[in-house]
Amino acid sequence: MNKKLKILQTTAILLAAVNVASLAFCQSGGTAVITKGDIVAQAENFLGTLTEAQREKVMYDFNDNKQRQRWSNFPVGAFQRGGVRMGELNEQQRAAAMDMLGAMLSKKGYEKVRQIVEADEVLKNEHESSGAGRRGNPGFGRDNYFISFLGEPSVEKPWMVQFGGHHLGLNITFVGEHGTLAPSHTAAQPAIYQIEGKTIRPLGGEVEKADALMDSLDDSQKKRAILDVRVRNLVLGPGRDGQMIQPEGLKADGLSENQQKMLLDLAAEWTGILDEPLAATKMEQMKANIAETWFAWSGPAEKGSPAYFRIHGPTVFIEFAPQGDGSNGLNHIHTIYRDPTNEYGAKWWRK
Repeated sequence: MNKKLKILQTTAILLAAVNVASLAFCQSGGTAVITKGDIVAQAENFLGTLTEAQREKVMYDFNDNKQRQRWSNFPVGAFQRGGVRMGELNEQQRAAAMDMLGAMLSKKGYEKVRQIVEADEVLKNEHESSGAGRRGNPGFGRDNYFISFLGEPSVEKPWMVQFGGHHLGLNITFVGEHGTLAPSHTAAQPAIYQIEGKTIRPLGGEVEKADALMDSLDDSQKKRAILDVRVRNLVLGPGRDGQMIQPEGLKADGLSENQQKMLLDLAAEWTGILDEPLAATKMEQMKANIAETWFAWSGPAEKGSPAYFRIHGPTVFIEFAPQGDGSNGLNHIHTIYRDPTNEYGAKWWRK
């Protein structure tokens, strides 16, 4: 072990209690505010728990665009990711990894991510209990999520953390005081499951808020919002970086003030995954562009129906795509969040 790595690991052990206690206080409703320095400290704490071999796996140059675009909705059996696998980490390392994500994400966003990962553990168990596991594991489960870094954690220089596996691809870029989650993929299968008698819906907020918005539209507004074609999957999902389509549907300048607030609140299910100060900055940006934002719907408009919808504004592009029809259609969902003007935070670092 080299001297620098040994110092990092020792420092990580000494700082862990302080960092974790501070984060827990903030996320339990305390008044502490997580700063960029706190986020960097949590990232360095995680890196300090790794062995030299693990650190070599997890670290990439910030300009490595191949790794930057190496994320997918597919399980690891169908798509090979870079970085270190959660199943390769010990208990201390996994805890440090989750503490790091907890610092980067809002309380609600962190819980959503945990629920998506747990949904995949449920899917793995269902796969194995059905006998399909004897034919090979396609890579479901909480062990098959990967973490990678592009660049070293810094309060000034650009750096990025990727966390993903089946139905999850978070791309979190920081440049000084700026930060973005675009582009990122959130999804769930099953999207409704139970743990200890409690019903869990990782994307339940998205479904309920979209239904409420559609229910608020009058017949004229619905006619403009509902597309003539049936869209069944993401148009600009993983692997579609740098592409964009024309806005369509109902333009938000045709919504009432309350309906505009509902549309923004729906969009916040994605933009609000990132830590609260950065999410608030993004919300102000979306508010400023609300008149140029569009809402489109494809599929049945009845509450609880598996329908596709899209939010498309100057700085936001969101898609929600159930992967089926009928009563079970909302039990497998794909979504995407993009910023047409700032994918991977490029406007802050690209020269």
